[in-house]
Amino acid sequence: MKLLHDDESLNPILSAVNLIDVFLVIIAALLITIAQNPLNPFSSNDVTVIKNPGKKNMEVIIKKGKKIEKYKSEGKIGKGEGTKAGVAYKLKNGSMVYIPE
Repeated sequence: MKLLHDDESLNPILSAVNLIDVFLVIIAALLITIAQNPLNPFSSNDVTVIKNPGKKNMEVIIKKGKKIEKYKSEGKIGKGEGTKAGVAYKLKNGSMVYIPE
């Protein structure tokens, strides 16, 4: 009957139970963080993320369904062959108008 009268503060099992509770809270916080991430691998939403826009180390990440593609900027201005296709104007109300040539 000595076990029934032992001091509970000396029991090492109680500290292990407290550590398990702390780890469960940490795991729950990590799962919530993953769920709120726009590039969540478990969601089927289409997402486009632009990192460092307008800078030399810019990245574009596109997620369509479960497929993720990354495009990295080389820091150069785009060049290519082609002709001018038209002109775009931004109106006072914020809408855009494209006029082909």
